[in-house]
Amino acid sequence: MSEKITLNFKPKEVTRRLLSSLAKRSQDVLVSRYGLGSKATRLTLDAIGKKYNITRERVRQIENHSLTAVRKSKVYKDSEPIFTELKEIIIGLGGLVSEKDLLKHLSEDLNTQNHFHFLLVIGEEFKREKEDEEFRHRWHVDAELSDKIKTALRKLYAKLSDDELVFESDLVSSFLEEVKDLNEKYKNDEVIKRWLSISRKIGKNPLGEWGRSSSSNVNAKGMRDFAFLVIRKHGSPIHFKDVAKAITQYFKKKAHVATTHNELIKDPRFVLVGRGLYALSEWGYMSGVVKDVIRKILEKEGPLPKEKIIEKALKERYVKENTILVNLQNPKYFKKDKDNRYHNV
Repeated sequence: MSEKITLNFKPKEVTRRLLSSLAKRSQDVLVSRYGLGSKATRLTLDAIGKKYNITRERVRQIENHSLTAVRKSKVYKDSEPIFTELKEIIIGLGGLVSEKDLLKHLSEDLNTQNHFHFLLVIGEEFKREKEDEEFRHRWHVDAELSDKIKTALRKLYAKLSDDELVFESDLVSSFLEEVKDLNEKYKNDEVIKRWLSISRKIGKNPLGEWGRSSSSNVNAKGMRDFAFLVIRKHGSPIHFKDVAKAITQYFKKKAHVATTHNELIKDPRFVLVGRGLYALSEWGYMSGVVKDVIRKILEKEGPLPKEKIIEKALKERYVKENTILVNLQNPKYFKKDKDNRYHNV
């Protein structure tokens, strides 16, 4: 995340000055609504209404009227350099930034974040876009830039297939392809990763791979999904005990060895390729025991000498040659012709 910033103002002092131009009840409504008191809790319209024995709609009217009054005050005009400084920070973060990222960048303290949030609401140059199906709550100071980024994120999502996973560097490159005419100052990894985080439809899994948020590869929900991502990251067959260890390491979930093994057995995404060794079906490994593997090889290739069968079977299974030879001797499934080639029975 970004480095600690140094500000030329104290947000709590600024909000206190801005609120000082209002009547007591108006001040109290804004303090309660935006969590500007000693506690960081933001009260609902209903809660404030009950406090004053007025309707929630009346509270909303007081809130809106008070915000307008603050913007028309001399204190607000005198605070222009503060809003300019905040604008520069937003531009430095990419001109469009999720509310969560922006507030966290400004302060780690929840109470202080509330004061910054209030300044963003008051500042007329700052525009907040509400969370919807596609994007999270976000702030911008440039509507044209905001629209460009959202369009690029939509195109990026459309390019991804349902269960596809891509490395972060590849996704950043793909995003840059969609925004070639963008100002060069925004073309850096940190800014682009912030923009990616605005999307609710694209997400990152705990292994740092990106894909569609709807995919179990991104929002893994159980041992089978965790195991799939672990084996995929490993890139080659791995023992079920090591799968359990890796799940605990990457996902901070306690994975019992027996439970993990059981899930691997039950899920068709995994293939047993050796003693306790599992691979992904999508890697092209044949399913079944050694006998089944030999039968599938002969179905596909036709009669073969034992050397060729051993060579091909070892690509599918991590077993000893002798295990393959023992299976070939079973007359119930295989027979040898006069040229010493094996056929399926």
